[in-house]
Amino acid sequence: MSSAIAKLEARLGVRLFNRTTRSVSLTDAGRAFVEQVAPGLEDIRGAMDAARSQQAKPSGMLRINTFATAAREILAPLVLEYLRRHPDVHVDIVTEGRLVDLVAEGFDFGMRMANLVPTDMIAIPLGEPQRNAIVASPAYLKKHGRPRVPSDLFRHRCIRVRLPNSSLFRWEFRKRGQTALIDVTGPITLDEASLSRIAVLEGIGLGFFMEPDVRGDIEAGRLVRVLEDWTPELARHCFYYPGRRNSSAAHTAFVALAREVAVARK
Repeated sequence: MSSAIAKLEARLGVRLFNRTTRSVSLTDAGRAFVEQVAPGLEDIRGAMDAARSQQAKPSGMLRINTFATAAREILAPLVLEYLRRHPDVHVDIVTEGRLVDLVAEGFDFGMRMANLVPTDMIAIPLGEPQRNAIVASPAYLKKHGRPRVPSDLFRHRCIRVRLPNSSLFRWEFRKRGQTALIDVTGPITLDEASLSRIAVLEGIGLGFFMEPDVRGDIEAGRLVRVLEDWTPELARHCFYYPGRRNSSAAHTAFVALAREVAVARK
């Protein structure tokens, strides 16, 4: 790829990218070039989609962008079942916290909370309504006591969460029309739920999770849930995708299975 870009820059006589050892970004000339060629590339993509739509048998690659909790929810019932039915398709799943532009970044599908799905996308609700869960180890609660209302967290050690944009996540609570946003404090800041779970299991402090990420620990007694009455239901996860006139056989079959799974879960 680097060689191809270098040859293009040499042919055009301008630098399209600013390069350092740590990052790559478009120059002004590069941005102008992308804006001018983008419509043509979209036409090419449309022609490719039209050609793929003629396939009788699903094949090729499908790319899905989601976050880890949702990926775990759909992996077995949707993705793995799809692969069993259509072994000539390769599915590439990317999990990340940021919300991406599916079309601009080359994804076929996304999976997010319903309230985060762009309005110009086709959405299929999947799964049960979600909830957050605030948990701690039994040892931590024995030593530090149990918070009864969100403001009690100011007296507790909490696992801080860094968002993909580098800001710190404020713990949000709702109850009977009341809302509380708490800037918790604690001994460690993490940006991945599985790491936070380890810290909480080790008794370092309280943690804020999506319920499915710690449900097994709660049921097994390894973690204890607190402030449950302050964590009402959230929006359901939605599987979504941009509308296309000429979808490939692989794309069409995946949408059909997603709708099948959605009906089964109602």
